[in-house]
Amino acid sequence: MKAFDIPTFYKSPIIGKVKAARKAADPRKKDFSPTKLDFGPVAFLIPRHFGFCYGVENAIEISYRAIEENPGKRIFLLSQMIHNPEVNADLQSRGIEFIMDTEGNQFIPWDELRADDIVIIPAFGTTVEIMNLLEEKGIKTESYNTTCPFVEKVWKRSAKLGADEYSVVIHGKHKHEETRATFSHSYQGAPSVVVKDMKEAVLLADVIKGEKDADFFFDYFEGKYSNGFDPATHLKKLGVVNQTTMLATETQAIADYLKEVMIETFGEANYKDHFADTRDTLCYATNDNQQATYGVLEHQADLALVVGGYNSSNTSHIAELCERKLPTYFIKSDEEILSAAAINHFNYPEKKLELTENWLPNSEKVTVILTSGASCPDAVVDRVMQKVLGMFSSIKSVEQAIEESAI
Repeated sequence: MKAFDIPTFYKSPIIGKVKAARKAADPRKKDFSPTKLDFGPVAFLIPRHFGFCYGVENAIEISYRAIEENPGKRIFLLSQMIHNPEVNADLQSRGIEFIMDTEGNQFIPWDELRADDIVIIPAFGTTVEIMNLLEEKGIKTESYNTTCPFVEKVWKRSAKLGADEYSVVIHGKHKHEETRATFSHSYQGAPSVVVKDMKEAVLLADVIKGEKDADFFFDYFEGKYSNGFDPATHLKKLGVVNQTTMLATETQAIADYLKEVMIETFGEANYKDHFADTRDTLCYATNDNQQATYGVLEHQADLALVVGGYNSSNTSHIAELCERKLPTYFIKSDEEILSAAAINHFNYPEKKLELTENWLPNSEKVTVILTSGASCPDAVVDRVMQKVLGMFSSIKSVEQAIEESAI
C-alpha cells in the first residue's frame, strides 16, 4: 500500500514502533491478537489495527500539500477534513477556513467564493450539488479532492445498483457528511433511502411486507428518502450499501435481514431478482479496526481508553464495542485525563461530556486497553499512554517494555 507523506508531529515513537513491528511480522493481518506493553504496575493492550487509515493519510497529505503549493491564496475546506480536533485545528492555524460545519450549516456564504480560491474536498466526499456549485463558480477541485477511495467505491456500487434497476438502502446516519454525500450520489441513478440501524431496517421491512403503509414510510423516513420515492414500486428490488464508518457487523446483519425479507416476500427461487449482494462496500480499515477490537476484547483488562474526535462515527463504534465488556472512556486527548481520580469522557449516545471519578483502579496491577479511531494521530495515543504512565511509580522504560513484548 502507498506510503503517505504526513507531518512528523502526527507520528509517534511508541505506537509507531509497535505498528511497524506488527506489520513486519504479520503483513497480511492474519493475526488480530493485541500487543501487550507491560510497564510493571500497569500494562497496555494495543490492538493489531487502529489509527490513521489509507483515506485519512491521503486526505492529510493532500491538505498540507495544498497549503505548500498555494502561498498567498485563500484556502478553504468544505468542512472538517477528518473528524479529529487536533488535525483540524492545525490546518486552521495555517490559514485554512471551513465553509460549513459537519452538519452542513454554513459559515461562509457561497457567493463569497471566487474562481481563484482553493477548495479542499474532505475525506468524506461531498454532494453532487456542491460539486456542481463549485464547478459553476470556476473553482477547480481535482488536485485537492481528498475523498476516500473506499467512499467512492460505495458510490460506484450504488450507481451499478441503479443501472440494474435496484433501489439503494444506505446504512448510515443521515446527517453525517459521508452519508449525505453517498445519498446525493446514489439518488442520481437510483431511488434511495437511509436506515440508521436494525430497528429502522425492520420498519422498512414492515412496509415491504405490507404491514405498514406508504403514509407511515413517508412520515417515519422523512428527509431520508429520495424525491419521487414510491414504496409500492421501489421496495421490490434492493441493494444495501453503507456509510463506511458504521459497524460492519451491523451493516451485514441489516443486509442479511432484508435478504430474508425478500425471500419471504417473493420466494427463494426469485430472491436474486429482488436483492443484490453488496458486501463488497465494507471499508477494509473500518473492518480491520473492528476485528482488532474484537481480538483485544478476548483478553482480560480493567478498562479501555478509546481516543478520537467526539464527532467521529468510527471511533464511537469502537467505544461501543468496548463498552459491552468493560468500563470504557471515550476521550479526545490526554487533556481529558485530569488525574488518577478523575477523567472527562464523552457519552456518545447522549452527545455530552461526563466526569467520572475513581476511574483508574487502585490495584497492584492495572491492565488498560488503549486504542483510537481512524482519524486520530498516533502521537495523541502516545500522549495518553504517557499521561497514564505518569500516575504510576517504579515503571519500566518504554524501551524495556517494547523489548519484552516479543513483537
